[in-house]
Amino acid sequence: MTVLQPIAETDLSPNDEASRARFEGLVDLLGKPFARGDRYAIFQGDCLDFMSELPDQTIDLSFTSPPYNIGKEYEKIVPIDQYIDWCAKWIGQLHRIATSRGAFVLNVGYVAIEDRARSIPIPYLLWNRIAFFLQQEIVWNYGAGVAARKALSPRNEKLLWYVKDASDYCFNLDDIRDPNVAYPNQKKNGKLRCNTLGKNPSDVWQIAKVTSGANRSSSERTKHPAQFPLDLCDRVIKGFSNKSDLVLDPFAGSGSSLEASALLQRFAIGFEVRKDYCALAAERVRKALSVMPLL
Repeated sequence: MTVLQPIAETDLSPNDEASRARFEGLVDLLGKPFARGDRYAIFQGDCLDFMSELPDQTIDLSFTSPPYNIGKEYEKIVPIDQYIDWCAKWIGQLHRIATSRGAFVLNVGYVAIEDRARSIPIPYLLWNRIAFFLQQEIVWNYGAGVAARKALSPRNEKLLWYVKDASDYCFNLDDIRDPNVAYPNQKKNGKLRCNTLGKNPSDVWQIAKVTSGANRSSSERTKHPAQFPLDLCDRVIKGFSNKSDLVLDPFAGSGSSLEASALLQRFAIGFEVRKDYCALAAERVRKALSVMPLL
């Protein structure tokens, strides 16, 4: 597992002060948070209610994994058309509040449709309901997962990287390069063939899931049943946002995205309907920052 390295104050963007003012203004606008720190705030409630209060063009990166409508403990299954309409509503709000260079990274899985599909990727149902420009689909591949007897065992989910402006967006390739290069010293015409910082990580990311169970539970495991791995958050936040940017997770869950954002010196806001998950995320972020103080 990658250990997130806090970013030194001396390495911050010159716009850090302006971003802080924007962050503080949004927190004040949203009311009393469930929990907050120097660079993060967690609010308990419906994300649609909170986002309706936010001004246009205020969030640099939204990164989330919504309920999949598959019957997890935090969701109630609704008809598929109703679910897609709901997704279109909150994604529409994310588009409105995204800055002109803003991005939205959506982690989604699969749903079943009676008499049509055992397991259809949610993006197939949403593709024409999203105002963002789809820059790229990223396949998140992992080793552990549920077993299957009458189909191939699922070992991937999708990350959809959306941008507001297809010609002007944030992409920090050097910050997320993969240093594991097979032939780092290979040359052509006397020049190195590969970037000394590493290779492009491609659109297939092999990142371990947060596992549970006796003798196999991940060290970062919490009581949340669907938890983002920090390695995944680290790559998304570094790659698609800049230092001091504002990051929003409308379905904060266990707080992985908030923890990574705060440690990487972004400003983070999270919405979560369940009080127990708010408490879990708040304690997790607080503990991480106390163990790894900002340099």
